[in-house]
Amino acid sequence: MPVPKKILYRKDEITADFMKLVDIHISELLTGKIDYVYHAKHFAEKLFIHPRHLSNTIKLTTGISPCEIMEGRIMAEAYKMLEQTNMPIAEIGFVFAYNDPTNFTKFFKSMANITPLQYRKQHRLQIVE
Repeated sequence: MPVPKKILYRKDEITADFMKLVDIHISELLTGKIDYVYHAKHFAEKLFIHPRHLSNTIKLTTGISPCEIMEGRIMAEAYKMLEQTNMPIAEIGFVFAYNDPTNFTKFFKSMANITPLQYRKQHRLQIVE
């Protein structure tokens, strides 16, 4: 039995709305309008759906979880900040609601396999060469 078109369109609508909310949330973090990182339950509340439904839908349409999407966006912004600014690493961590700089360093290292300082030094060496 084929899946009704209404259901197919709804998953795409949820995904598009989620991605817009992620963009808005990242922007709010970067501008200091908000000082905590949303989790799936926060996004689900804004979309008026159950967190599990959000997670299943995002995983179905993108192949990755909402958490992985947020982590990827945070890393993309952290890379930019490390490359384009002289902002202290602790301050970059504060932007992304890491009140303890060591937690940001641990997060970054778990995602990039190097520390933020190592990344910054590597990037600056590449520019010089």
